[in-house]
Amino acid sequence: MDLLQAGIIALAGLWAGTINSIVGSGTLVTFPVLVALGFAPVTATISNAMGLIAGNVGGVYGYRRELSGLRSTLKVLLPASLLGGITGAALLLNLPEAVFEYAAPFLIVIALLFVVFQPRLQKWVREREAAQAREKSHPWVLLFLVYFAGVYGGYFVAAQGVLLVGILGVFLHGTIQQANAMKNVLVLGVNIIAAISYMIFAFDRIDWWVVLIIAVSSLIGALAGSAVGRRLKPIVLRGIIVVLGLVALYVMISNLIA
Repeated sequence: MDLLQAGIIALAGLWAGTINSIVGSGTLVTFPVLVALGFAPVTATISNAMGLIAGNVGGVYGYRRELSGLRSTLKVLLPASLLGGITGAALLLNLPEAVFEYAAPFLIVIALLFVVFQPRLQKWVREREAAQAREKSHPWVLLFLVYFAGVYGGYFVAAQGVLLVGILGVFLHGTIQQANAMKNVLVLGVNIIAAISYMIFAFDRIDWWVVLIIAVSSLIGALAGSAVGRRLKPIVLRGIIVVLGLVALYVMISNLIA
């Protein structure tokens, strides 16, 4: 890795950390950049997920006040999320790499759809919240969906946060901000458990320079996100995410055809 590549990855990590603190889906910035720079898809997703943990920590810290009163709920949901993360990481590490190379373009499309329709999803969540003054009681459905989101996050990472905000906003009693705070903790848990799995079973696939660069830059981005990101219109952020996601699609499909 030369200085130019390191600089590009650092900028992507900074932007990803900022986006994650505001709308989520920062992986759709860093993952396409890594793929475009020539990193193998599995190495890119593993190294990226590990690096973004620092940014996840920044997001949890920034939303710590919104977690007040949700500790009992967190104790129930976190194990389901962690189990899903273990399942997703196991799928990533045990299925042939060719499976991921073929599946990744479809997963990117799914992630992009979550990003594109996020405003409508959030609007629907708020309408549900306003219409239901009583506590939402769907514990088993919620546990299953949180587990499923963990599997998705452990396998691919991208847009896991957007998916979780939608799930928690509908089935969790509380505000959209509390759902976002809970999302930050669950995403952090999934990424940590996946990172542990990667270090034990796929140490040779980790690019530690990528991990370090993304960790430092995404942490700075996450901490600065509330100050910098709020000045930008969400549509601008989503537009950049979509463009980079399409770049990743083009690169990966071109590699498959070649």
